[in-house]
Amino acid sequence: MSLAALLDSLPIPIIQAPMVGASLDELTVAASEAGGMGTLAAGALPPAEIGPVIEAIRARTSSPFGVNLLMAPKAAPAPGEVDAALARLASWYAEVGAPLPETPNQFAPDFDAQFDALVAAAPPVASFTFSILTPAQVKRLQAAGTYVVGTATTAAEARAWAEAGADGISAQGFEAGGHRGHFLGDIEGSLVGTMALVSTIRAAVDLPVIAAGGVMDGRGVAAGLALGAAAVQMGTAFLLSDEAITSKPWRRAAGTANDDATRLTRAFTGRYARGIENRFMRLMHGVQDEVPAYPVQNRLTQPLRAAAAKADDPEMLSLWAGQAVRLARPGRAGDMIRSWWAEAAEVADGLAARTRRGQETE
Repeated sequence: MSLAALLDSLPIPIIQAPMVGASLDELTVAASEAGGMGTLAAGALPPAEIGPVIEAIRARTSSPFGVNLLMAPKAAPAPGEVDAALARLASWYAEVGAPLPETPNQFAPDFDAQFDALVAAAPPVASFTFSILTPAQVKRLQAAGTYVVGTATTAAEARAWAEAGADGISAQGFEAGGHRGHFLGDIEGSLVGTMALVSTIRAAVDLPVIAAGGVMDGRGVAAGLALGAAAVQMGTAFLLSDEAITSKPWRRAAGTANDDATRLTRAFTGRYARGIENRFMRLMHGVQDEVPAYPVQNRLTQPLRAAAAKADDPEMLSLWAGQAVRLARPGRAGDMIRSWWAEAAEVADGLAARTRRGQETE
């Protein structure tokens, strides 16, 4: 079987996006059991926990699922960079009543060790964000029986993944919530909308493409499939689901967001990400280019964000969400997936009827 065949075999071609901090195994299982495909957000997991969590998912579903890793670069802050970053954050820590952290010994889990654990666990699908695997790494996963999906924000990145031997491409449009996955160009060059991105990637590579970004309901599912995507990936749409681990202030912010609530920022983590604008984003905007690159800034703000969540304060949280967050609704993930698929069928039927009428009048 190929990845294209696996995606085609899904009863519902909806993939639950990996969302660090908002999703774990509960949501993964729920999505797969509903006929879609869940994805475990394993980017923040210690290597020793990856295998057991994957086995726990296997014990609860026989349906396909995926695992996502973030390819964080090796942290090498310049002398004084961490001290300057902590000084920049000192007033925020003081406001929430938390002590300023010491300089960490480690800024992110070791990716090589995470990768080895992933190969050993051999999930059905593995996806990667922030960078690109080597052809040898791709072959290791494929030899273990795992399909490899690379995140691309441009057609050039999709070509690079195809040349590395990947089985499929997750096309991350500009609209998507959370961190941007660009790795070849700068942020400006990676801001391509989902509709244009899916179309250009399909023209660039002969691999199944997953449409990701701005899909919030059955209409979006139908649109992605109409563009030729093999499946659509939805993340923000699950933020309010019963199975999500979204914190209370994050959930509240997502549930009350207005039409144009999100912005791109690198202030929280040192890498551009889309989230609901809050006071931290606004006041740090002028210095966001000065903060250390991911994962250094991400690690330095982790205790701040944890303290803010505990204090039920959304103004110092990374409220990751896509542009259409206003459409998010609460409910059980499985019910959502089935409802979106029924709506997609209605939309498709309506479009088919309309195009037939146009042909009949010719």
